[in-house]
Amino acid sequence: MDHFSFVNGSLHAEGVSLASIASSVETPCFVYSTATLQDHIRKIQSAFADLDPLICFSVKCCPNLSILSLVAAEGCGMDVVSPGELQRALAAGVPPARIAYAGVGKSHAALTEAISMGVGCLNVESAEELELIARISTDLRTPVSLALRVNPDVDAGTHRHTTTGIRTTKFGVSSARAMELFDSMRDHPFARIEGVHLHIGSPVLKAERYGEALDVTLRLIEHLAHRGHTIRTLDLGGGFGADYQSGQSPTPSDYASVIVPRLQPLKKQGMKFILEPGRCIAANAGVLLLRVVRIKREAGKTFVICDAGMNALLRPSHYDAFHFMWPVRPPSQQIPLRRTAEPEFANLTRCDVVGPLCETGDYLALDRMLPAMQDGDLLAVFTAGAYGMSMASRYNAQPLPAEVLVRGNSASLVRRRESLTDLISHEMHATPVSA
Repeated sequence: MDHFSFVNGSLHAEGVSLASIASSVETPCFVYSTATLQDHIRKIQSAFADLDPLICFSVKCCPNLSILSLVAAEGCGMDVVSPGELQRALAAGVPPARIAYAGVGKSHAALTEAISMGVGCLNVESAEELELIARISTDLRTPVSLALRVNPDVDAGTHRHTTTGIRTTKFGVSSARAMELFDSMRDHPFARIEGVHLHIGSPVLKAERYGEALDVTLRLIEHLAHRGHTIRTLDLGGGFGADYQSGQSPTPSDYASVIVPRLQPLKKQGMKFILEPGRCIAANAGVLLLRVVRIKREAGKTFVICDAGMNALLRPSHYDAFHFMWPVRPPSQQIPLRRTAEPEFANLTRCDVVGPLCETGDYLALDRMLPAMQDGDLLAVFTAGAYGMSMASRYNAQPLPAEVLVRGNSASLVRRRESLTDLISHEMHATPVSA
């Protein structure tokens, strides 16, 4: 699952003690494992080898430049959804031709930039966006290859905030509308719809949901072919799950066993494929390292108050998400072999793990059974490599955490902790704005 393990009673990332990292860079901080990132990418590459897809890592899940550079070195392109993410992908050394650009709110300026530089796949979310792209490409007299995002109306079974493949969400167009749009652009001299894009949500823990979505999409592709349209690219999106609890998620091979057989006939016809994994690569490759500020007991409850909460990891309060957490140096008889919501140890304490923010919703876990902890103890929050730092905030004027990348027996600071001065540096000098 990952390369975080207890060595001589203390949690390590590969060959480096998390306690030593905390002593060096302080907390809160995110710690990532190079070996885990590489292992997860290679398992996806192996599972889908028969399709030879372009694997575009989802920048939104973990946008640190050192992580992106590492992922790019493994042969991945990038999936981006904003000009800022595009800039990060380019800075990581990914050429525009290996970038898939999605997102429902791409501005005129963003589309102009993407078309001008020749991103490999520009995903279109709506009829209105398609009309704008057609105008821009005509003005620039620049051809652009497009993939139309189709909403298959398949419920991925994820949290309501991350289900994207049902027709009532803001994403994509229906199959019927897709055929109309393909027909309307048939003879456009610059904007060419040559692909179909789908993404049904995240994390999708039942591989069969991809089968349902693909069946809808493959019928659409067949109908389009009968109308004279050639589909050269199918972007399958991402959403593969990660093990927030041991054994929770299907493996890359499980997903591939549903997806690959359906697409092999199209592969033989020359179709190209794109995958956009993020969570399944990065989630278990990172932990959030916190220090206990105070143990508070009140009204029959025990609160473990840490030096960061939803400002560093929003997922528990935003998605009702479970993250396994455990002391970095637990009692010797309480070293877990599995990560589960119900650890099978005696003498655990039921507690709420909370942050320092002025919000009742500022928590990382409620009614969680943990070993007894004391002020100053280190706590590791697992599976925090995806949508941890990327969703972190400065709420309550809390500086953003540091990020550390471990490779074997060495650790590198890949993002310094923000200082209090950093928080106000953009506001130090007022600049007149013309009326």
